[in-house]
Amino acid sequence: MTATVVLAAGDGKRMHSVLPKVLHPVLEQPMLAHVLRAVQTAELERPLVVIGRNGDQVQEAFAGQATFVWQDPPRGTGDALRVALQHLPSEGQVLVISGDTPLWRAETLRDFMAAVPTNGSGLVCTEVTNPTGYGRIVRRDQRFLRVVEEQDASAEQRKLKEVNAGLYLLDSALARKLLDELDTANAQGEVYLTDLLALMAQQAPFVAWTLADATEMAGVNDRRQLAAATTALRQRIINHWLEHSVSVLDPVTTWIGAEVELGQDVVIGPGVRILGKSRIGQGSRIGAGTEIVDAKIGADAQIRQSVIENSEVGDRVTIGPFAHLRPGCVVAADVEIGNFAELKNTRIGSGSKAHHHCYLGDAEIGQRVNIGAGAITVNYDGIAKHQTVIGDGAFVGCNANLIAPLLIGPGAYVAAGSTVTQEVPAQSLAVARERQRNIEGWAKRRFGSHKEE
Repeated sequence: MTATVVLAAGDGKRMHSVLPKVLHPVLEQPMLAHVLRAVQTAELERPLVVIGRNGDQVQEAFAGQATFVWQDPPRGTGDALRVALQHLPSEGQVLVISGDTPLWRAETLRDFMAAVPTNGSGLVCTEVTNPTGYGRIVRRDQRFLRVVEEQDASAEQRKLKEVNAGLYLLDSALARKLLDELDTANAQGEVYLTDLLALMAQQAPFVAWTLADATEMAGVNDRRQLAAATTALRQRIINHWLEHSVSVLDPVTTWIGAEVELGQDVVIGPGVRILGKSRIGQGSRIGAGTEIVDAKIGADAQIRQSVIENSEVGDRVTIGPFAHLRPGCVVAADVEIGNFAELKNTRIGSGSKAHHHCYLGDAEIGQRVNIGAGAITVNYDGIAKHQTVIGDGAFVGCNANLIAPLLIGPGAYVAAGSTVTQEVPAQSLAVARERQRNIEGWAKRRFGSHKEE
C-alpha cells in the first residue's frame, strides 16, 4: 500500500489570519478536509500530515483522521518530507500532496499512481496560459529534467507554460538517500522538495504525468484564491448532480456540499444551501432559501424556506415556510410542519400537524396529533431541560403552555389558552385558564373620559 504525506506546515502569511491556512473553509469545510477525503476515497493508507506553527489547532480539528508530525522550525518542503519519511517504512512509494490544494479528485490520484511504475517516481504537471507563481517544468528532448521555482527562474524559463502541479509519487528509499544532498542555495533559503525530483529522475524511472484539468491543482495562498477554490468546487459539485438527474434551478446561488447525497428527481430551488453529510430522498423539492445541514430528508418531501439541522425527516413531509428544525429532531412520514414552527430534540409521529408559530422542544409526540398555533412546550426551568410526551391522536389548542415534565394521554384535548402543569389522562379535556371577569368602569376610572375628535 502506498503511504501518503500531506504537507500542511506552511505559515499562510498571506491569509492574514490567526487560523492556520489549511483550516480555512472551502465550501463550509476546512480545505485540509477535502484533501483528506480525496486520499481516503482513493483508498490510500491513513495519511501522515506534517504540521508547523499553530499545528495543535490542525491536530485538534482532524483528530483520529490522520497521523501528525511536527516540522520545527519550518525549513521548506524538502525538509518537511525528510521529517515525514522518518515515520514511514523505508521501502515502497509515498504520495506527497499539499494540504492547501482542496480540488484534487480521488480519480486523479488513482490515475497518476497507476501511471508510475512501482520501481520509479513521478510528478504531475500541466500547461497553463498564465504560469505566474508556479514552478516551471524544464525538459530536454521531451525528457523531464527539473522543476525551477519562479523566484529562481531565468527570464527564458519564466516563459515556459508547463508547470509543476505539486503532486508527487516518490520511491521512499531513493528519496531518503537523496534528501541529504539538497541545500538551501535558492531565493527562499529553504530546502526545496522540487530539487529532489531532478536527482531522482537521473537515477531511476521517472514519469512527468500530464493533468487534464488544470483547475484541480489550484492552491490557496490568500483569500482571493480561497474564494476561487470555493467557487470552483461548488460548480463542480453542481455539474455532477445536474448530470445525475437532479434539477438545480439556479446554479449560481446554490451551495451543495462535497459529502451530500441526492436522490433521483430532486428539485433544488434558488439560494438553497445543502451542507455536511445531508441526504435528500427521491423526488423531494427543496424550496428557495432553504438551508439543510447534516440532515436526512425522505422521499417526496416538500421543504420551503426553512432551516433543518442534524435531524431526520420522513417521506412526504411538508415543512415551512420559515420553519426551523434544530438538532435532534426525528419527523415521521406524512407530517406537516408549518410557518414559523420551531422544533428542537423532538420526535413527532406520522400524520401529525404543527402548523403555526409553535415551539416543540424536548418532546415525544405521537401519531395524528394536532398542535395548535402558538402552542409551546415549556421545557426549561432555568436549571434543567424536561420532556413533554403527547400520545397518539391528542389535540393541543392554540396558545397552550405545556409545562414539562408533562404527559398528555392518547386522544386527550388541551383547551386553547391553557397552561397545563399536570398529567392529562387519555380521552380527557384539560382546561387550565383563569375564568374571565369583566370589571365595569375600570377604563373610565383609570384613564378618565375620552372625547372622540
